Amino acid sequence: MSRLEAKKPSLCKSEPLTSDTVRATLSVLKGVLTSCYGPSGRLKQLHNGLGGYVCTTSQSSALLSNLSVTHPTLKILTTSVQNHVSCFSDCGLFTAILCCNLIENAKKTDLTPTTVIKFNKHLLSLCTNYLKSEACGCRIPVDFSSTQILLCLVRSILRSKPACMLIRKEVDHISALILRAFLLTIPENTEEHIILGKSIIVPLKGQKVTDSTVLPGILIEMSEAQLMRMLPIKKSSALKVALFCTSLSGDFSDTGEGTLVVSYRMSLENAALDQLLNLGRQLISDHVDLVLCQKVIHPSLKQFLSIHHVIAIDRVGVALMEPLSKVTGTQPIGSIGSISPSSYGIVKEFCTAKFGSKHFFHLIPNEATICSLLLCNRNDTAWDELKLTCQAALHVLQLTIKEPWALLGGGCTETHLAAFIRYKARNEPESILTDDGCTQAELQLVAEAFCSALESLAGSLEHDGGEIVTDMKYGHFWSVQGDCPSVVNWPDLLSRCGCGLYSSQEELSWTFLRSSCHPFAPQSCLPHETVGPASNLTLDCLTAKLSGLQVAVETANLILDLSYVIEDKN
Repeated sequence: MSRLEAKKPSLCKSEPLTSDTVRATLSVLKGVLTSCYGPSGRLKQLHNGLGGYVCTTSQSSALLSNLSVTHPTLKILTTSVQNHVSCFSDCGLFTAILCCNLIENAKKTDLTPTTVIKFNKHLLSLCTNYLKSEACGCRIPVDFSSTQILLCLVRSILRSKPACMLIRKEVDHISALILRAFLLTIPENTEEHIILGKSIIVPLKGQKVTDSTVLPGILIEMSEAQLMRMLPIKKSSALKVALFCTSLSGDFSDTGEGTLVVSYRMSLENAALDQLLNLGRQLISDHVDLVLCQKVIHPSLKQFLSIHHVIAIDRVGVALMEPLSKVTGTQPIGSIGSISPSSYGIVKEFCTAKFGSKHFFHLIPNEATICSLLLCNRNDTAWDELKLTCQAALHVLQLTIKEPWALLGGGCTETHLAAFIRYKARNEPESILTDDGCTQAELQLVAEAFCSALESLAGSLEHDGGEIVTDMKYGHFWSVQGDCPSVVNWPDLLSRCGCGLYSSQEELSWTFLRSSCHPFAPQSCLPHETVGPASNLTLDCLTAKLSGLQVAVETANLILDLSYVIEDKN
């Protein structure tokens, strides 16, 4: 068909970052993200002006998926952060804010994008190598023989999400449950390669948070009437299980444009029912005790199985199929023809459970690497946020198995890293400069912009008008109430640093964040009591933060390197 209107030419814009509109939009996006950052971050409500679902959150995953970003340059930023979060589940706001800071600071240097990008790559490599080195002063080992550091890691994630609306007692309770759920997914007999199980989050809204619990195995929600019909069935030995991923309702699949040939006077419904009953007879002759179906089971087949004391549960849903397969040790059956004896699985036992107003069928496996986290919260909004947070915490614990280190949180890693880079750039520039025509003056400008981006990110944790100071020994982050006097005895105003590692009673000196002071090499000796039983540290996942740092710098470099944006307006 011919076009009704002439094709419009593509819109070509040069140097997108010089546009006032793009800079203003980037500033607004940064403001939204910055105001969400940290335990005292402000919540955001996202909704469609025409009505519908309202999302209340401060998490990057929910925030960016609900924000409508139209400019291609900003889409690069949001897409990069979303990809990072999909892989690591944590440090999304850290990545996005740092990327915005790096772009803004780079434009203030008046250096060419090529020069800034070149130095950013060197500084990123310097940061990464330092954070992975034994000399790093802001990482601590994670000892899996003790739960203390693992609990600190989980608590830090929960406390950074104010939309969960948890008090301290509830944070401690949920942290312990998340850690227990994670430990249940680790097989007892581990070989060279560990294959983790899965934690299934079961919703129970409208209940107290402290009613949440963890149970080994799988909880399948059912009505009370269905459970009552199953109660008379008892068996002392393990139960044989048949798991179906196909419909057992007797319906015929869509033939599409084909033709279905049926013999004269033949009833399709009766033929399908006869086939289902033949399947039921085979299951009974094979001594199957439990039939689970992803879809629907025909009422007549259900009744037939029930008469022969076989439990039949349908509509379990696709989400439970993989966990059920692991728990029972079988692959889902995809046909209703003859079934091989090897297709069956077993479970140790089953029981019924009631939590709040809901009733559950509880499958208990022989070896529990699948568990159910029954998660409670007072309302839908808080529950949705808590679910996302629990999923992130479980993923972070899995990442920690691969790389058993944690970084100090609460802004301390950022300020420590800024002090380290500033000292290296000023006192050891040869460790950064290469023979590519760059000068030491350019290095100082880019390094200061990089350090300022890290310090601004740390300063984003303060939302109540307080002042940020750093100590001149370790380079850690300290927060103090605003309007403090010019002459002050700092130990009287400060308690502990952002991560909780150091006390103000130590012999330290402080300076305001981003104030002009002589560069110093931050000390990297961590006290032995770091992993002691009384520690209550704020920690970040090393793997997630390293990735976030890399994504932030590389995305900023990509956006700085953009010369043209070409849009097809057709």
